[in-house]
Order: sequence, then C-alpha cells, then structure tokens
Amino acid sequence: MSQNTATRDRITEGVIWKEMLLFFLPIMLGTLLQQLYNMADTLIVGRFVGKQALAAVGGASPIITLLVNFFVAMSSGASVIVSQYFGAGQEKNVRSSIQNAMALAFASGALITVVGILTARPLLTLLHTTADTMEYSVEYLRWYFLGMIPAMVYNMGSGILRSMGDSKRPVIFLGVCAVVNIVLDLLLVVVFEMAVMGAALATTLSQVVCAVLVLITLGRLPEGHRPDIRCLSVDRGILQRMMRIGLPAGLQSSMYNIANMIIQVAINELGTDAMAGWTAYRKIDDLFWPISSAIAVTIMTFVGQNFGARKMDRMREVIRMGLVYHVSASILFSFIVISARYPLISLFAKGDPAVIACGASVTVYTCLFYCTISCTEVFSSSMRAVGNAIRPALITMVCVCIFRAVYLYGYVFSHLSNLTIALCYPLSWSLASIVFSLYYRSGRWVPKNGEI
Repeated sequence: MSQNTATRDRITEGVIWKEMLLFFLPIMLGTLLQQLYNMADTLIVGRFVGKQALAAVGGASPIITLLVNFFVAMSSGASVIVSQYFGAGQEKNVRSSIQNAMALAFASGALITVVGILTARPLLTLLHTTADTMEYSVEYLRWYFLGMIPAMVYNMGSGILRSMGDSKRPVIFLGVCAVVNIVLDLLLVVVFEMAVMGAALATTLSQVVCAVLVLITLGRLPEGHRPDIRCLSVDRGILQRMMRIGLPAGLQSSMYNIANMIIQVAINELGTDAMAGWTAYRKIDDLFWPISSAIAVTIMTFVGQNFGARKMDRMREVIRMGLVYHVSASILFSFIVISARYPLISLFAKGDPAVIACGASVTVYTCLFYCTISCTEVFSSSMRAVGNAIRPALITMVCVCIFRAVYLYGYVFSHLSNLTIALCYPLSWSLASIVFSLYYRSGRWVPKNGEI
C-alpha cells in the first residue's frame, strides 16, 4: 500500500475523532508558529523602535490582510479540488490540479506585489493614518509586499500537501522559517537599526525559505501526482472549478477585510495610543485564528475526501466532531488569554500605561465571545469542501461585512470608544452563526447531483 493510499484510508475509514485530532495538531502548531514569527516583527519593533513604529505596523496590517487573504482564500478552491480528486483516487486529475494551483500561486503573488507597492500610500491615507506613523507604515508595506510571490507559493503548496493528508511537513517548514525570521528581526532591527524596514525584510526573506522547501517537497511527490514546476500548464476546466469555489471565498475575505479597514479608521480616530493598544491586542488575537483555521482546514480536508469517496454519513460525523473541537478550543483560549491579558499586552507596549489599558480592555470585550463564531467557521468550511461556495460567501458578506459597516456608520462613529468598536465583532459573529446553523439544518447545502 502506497503512502498516499494509506493517508486517504485514514481520512475515509479511520476513527474520526482520532484521525481528525492527529491531522489537526500539526496544522495548529504550524499556523501558531507562523503567527509567532509574524508576532516577532511587532514585539521587536514595539520594544526597540517605539510606539509610533508599533502603531505603524498595526495600521498597515489591514491592508496586508485585505490583499493577501483575498488570494489565500481564493486558493482554498484548489485545496478543495485536490482533496476531492485525491479522495476519489483520480491521480491524473490530482496532478493537473496541482499544476493549475501552482501557476495561480505565481501569478497572484506577482499581482499582489505590484498592487501593494503602488497603492500603499493611498490606502493608508484612506485609513486616516496619523501623520507621525505614515512614513513608517508606507515603508513597512512596500518592503513586506516584495515577498508576495514566495508567500503565495508557500501558502498554496502547503494547502495542497494538507489536502492530500500531509499536515506534518508544512509545520517543519514553518519551524525553520520561524527561526530564520526571528534571527533576521534581531539582526536587522536591533543590530543594524533598520526599524520597520528591517522587520518587513526579515519576513520577506523567511517566506523565500518556506517557498523553496515547499517546491522541493512537491517535486518529490509520487510520479502520478508530481507537478512539473518548469512548465506550469493550465487546464481550463479544472481552473474554472477552482475559481468557482475559490473566487467567492476570496470576495468573502475581501469584504471581511474591507469592514475591518473601516474598523481601523475608527481606531485611528482615537489616536496613537489606541492604535498601539489595538495592535498589541491583535497580536494576541492572531493566536486564536490559527487554531480556528487549523480546525477549518481539517474539516475541509476530511469532508472533501469523504464527499469524493461518497461517504455522506461519515462526512456529517466529521462536521459534528469539528464543531465540538472548535467550541472547546474557543472556550479554553478565551479563559487563558483573559486571565493573562496584562502581561501579554505588556510584551508589546514597553510599559506604556495608556497602551496597556487600551489593549487589556479590548481583549476582554472580544475574547469572551470567540465561541460565537464556531458555527460559522465549521459550517462554511464544510460547505466549501463539497463545492458550495457562493451561498456561504453571501451569508458572510451580509451577516458580517455589511452588518459591520452599517453598525460602524450607523452607531460607532457617533459614539466612538474602544467598547463600541470592539462590540462589532461578537455581534457580527453571533448573527452569522445563527444564519449558518439554519442553512446547515435545512440540508440544502449538499449538491444534489453530487458531482466532483
């Protein structure tokens, strides 16, 4: 029995709770490592450069998230298609899907680089970035976006490996890159005093390492699955299937992040201390979403492969177990973070009482309610895994993105405070989860023809 067949059998025939846990843990560790080495930029800049630089990195993050997450979300279409073909044992289509995915990664990385560098200052101006942080923010963004091709190659390649049941090697790659990023952060920011440019450059160079490791691994796949990186041909039919799933997810992510950019405008109106406090909080908040994302990726892989293998009862059991994992992880994380909020925020704020007070209060306002997003994350991932991408995107756009914009302009800007801004999150999470639960219970989310 080949390694790939054994992996597929574990996902489609093994003990569900055990196999999901074994698959989930390496992904969670990897995504946490990724956040930790991204966090190193903020921590080192905040402690060795100052709160203006800290605020600048935080003020730039919504723009990075908007552009990068659009293409990362769009790449989920490739992961779904690979997992379905892999579950069905269609080797020729697996290889063709990988070829298309890597071509998309190179093209999207190049596009983000150009768009990001050209639009950095106009977008920061739209966000009402304060004068004392503007130049830092522009510099950070432009250097950060130079690393988008390797970043997209890594994200796409690691998604492909996970969709085929390999959740371990992407973690090893991230471990290597985390060490590289932290060493370069200390060298470029502290030793060579390159400030925010050094932090961005450290991230860019570490992404190059990740991309090289992924390309080597894909080049060593079994011959039936191995892509030819030198000739990334495009199969129009498979690419269209990827886009039908990935494009709605990308648009959903963009709407999410546009709403968050409006939130950043509200934060910026409160001044530099609030910007720095929210930046410190978000770096702690960033540790939760990798856990949530790891559960979502696990669900997508298991649902996708079992859907491909036509094991519908097993697919629904995967979803139920995923919901148990997500709710449990949310409650545990909330308890830990709220209990340790002051020392955690102090890591970034360098003893500034106003920044620490802001970050600590915002942590309580939002972290108490992480469990309210569980149904949204679990059910939307399951729906994308069977090829149903448009309706989940519409639900998220209305219940999260549009709701946030209406709430912000209808109430927050006339009652501006950290509390009114922070409430935007749990209110929108709760609304989306209610609607997703109703749609899931209707049963209409499963394609009737069951086509792969």
